[in-house]
Amino acid sequence: MAEHDNGVESDGERKAAAATHNLRSLLATDRRDFLLRNNGDQVKISELDGKAVGLYFSASWCGPCQRFTPKLVETYNELSSRCCKFEIVFISADEDKESFTDYFSEMPWLAIPFEDSDVRDKLNDLFDVAGIPHLVVLDADGKVLTTEVVQIVTDYGPEAYPFTAERIQKLKEEEQAAKQNQTIQSLLVTSSRDYVISKDNHKVPVSNLEGKIVGIYFMISSFTSGDDFTKLLVEMYQKLKENGENFEVVQINLDDDESSYDQGFEDMPWLAIPFKDNICHKLVRYFELETIPTLVIIGSDGKTVHSNVIELIEEHGIEAYPFSTEKLKEIAEKEKTKMESQTLLSLLVSGEQDYVIGKDGVKVPVSELVGKHILLYFSAQWCPPCRAFLPKLIEAYRKIKEKDSAFELIFVSSDQDESSFNDFYTEMPWLALPFGDERKKFLSRTFKIYGIPSLVAISPTGKTITTEARDLVWAHGAAAYPFTKERIQEIELEVEEMAKGWPEKLKHKLHEEHELVKSRRKSYICDCCNEQGSDWSFYCNSCDFDLHPKCALEHDTEITNTGDGGDGVKEGYICDGEVCYKV
Repeated sequence: MAEHDNGVESDGERKAAAATHNLRSLLATDRRDFLLRNNGDQVKISELDGKAVGLYFSASWCGPCQRFTPKLVETYNELSSRCCKFEIVFISADEDKESFTDYFSEMPWLAIPFEDSDVRDKLNDLFDVAGIPHLVVLDADGKVLTTEVVQIVTDYGPEAYPFTAERIQKLKEEEQAAKQNQTIQSLLVTSSRDYVISKDNHKVPVSNLEGKIVGIYFMISSFTSGDDFTKLLVEMYQKLKENGENFEVVQINLDDDESSYDQGFEDMPWLAIPFKDNICHKLVRYFELETIPTLVIIGSDGKTVHSNVIELIEEHGIEAYPFSTEKLKEIAEKEKTKMESQTLLSLLVSGEQDYVIGKDGVKVPVSELVGKHILLYFSAQWCPPCRAFLPKLIEAYRKIKEKDSAFELIFVSSDQDESSFNDFYTEMPWLALPFGDERKKFLSRTFKIYGIPSLVAISPTGKTITTEARDLVWAHGAAAYPFTKERIQEIELEVEEMAKGWPEKLKHKLHEEHELVKSRRKSYICDCCNEQGSDWSFYCNSCDFDLHPKCALEHDTEITNTGDGGDGVKEGYICDGEVCYKV
């Protein structure tokens, strides 16, 4: 059984939802007409009559379950205090009784005995439980109200009760109305709290923030890749305060444990929402958060000015304040002017750092590279896709150098230690920025490098040709040089010409169940030769099956297997096989 329910109903779930169920036939056996509490007490199933019942499929070994269960306990306890007619029955996916008992001890509701595996299996099949945590709510008549209760409880907590479609729709309408009439009070105040806190735990009324520009800073202190931005934000915050600006930051720390929360707040100069406050996850949903850290800007009128100014601050610092539409237009104009005047020297020279290095650390002045075609190669040894791409790039580099000496490539490393940098650089025949060079941050911001490997092509005049040269080299090798629009258009014509005369569809012995369709594919792994392919594939969309044309059009093909060799990914990145992206 997989972790985490993705919230999409299967056919089985829809059939179960359409039915009306009898709790006794669902939960009882010929020998048992009761459920258990975690103290061993038996509760007759008949005591659930007239109540809405949640069937909670969960397990102690499941990380998402461990994170969701406390939220569900909080919701259950709140509904119990209101005397709501609601009960939950735990249906365990644990594999041994000790794990079941330990996990059930955290739960204030009922459970099917661990020994009744047949009943648990029957319920899993009936409700088509493909992932956990999974929560199904039946009304007092036994009709399934919804199978998406995990997301509903995460979003709305006890306010979602009684979990009917009408109630959920009303909550969504209330959220939309709140957005239209948004104020700093409606964002940060709850029925039990009208204040935020300072690092010395003093309560500061939210009303004190009215009329100010407020940054709502979503962060996780244990997520170390956000540390650099936090330092940058502290610096900007203090400068704005010194300048007398009416600006405040309210930190929303999403850490799960209080010690991490305290550690992440103790050195901050601004305010915060208390630990585990109910509003934290509500605001995550409200602002449709996609990444951490995120800094949302609320204007002096209480309305949202910008949904995330992280990138603006990283690129422009205090100059981006107050993040208004007018200020962003001003920045855009400056950026346009900057791009138009861009030269290789403006990109690669910073004070006394006016050189790159070659083999054995020899310094090569940037001035000697002016007038050449330049590729900037953002990469790192810890990145599996970077290691996979390197041989392809070396091959292209050598072929280009053979026909054009006015060409060079510069390695811009994201390695975390000099030893890794040196080991990786020994495999490369080109130039590099020195390890730990500050120009790397500037170049990453300038070209918006969010994933590696990345390859940026610079013209002999110093202007940017493309930031997508990696894809071009991967697909076409040295033939993509000099990476201009005109050359890419020529390649596109060549690619179309290449496929003339090929069949539109074909059958192949390796995939006899469906026809393979001639398809344009950016990048794929051939399911016959296991080599990387691009441009054209004979493809089955239903099975995600690719054959390279040379394999599809040959009758006898030897099938080989190769490993991916991918491990050791740096914290804060996710690698999808082709690119490592910042989380």
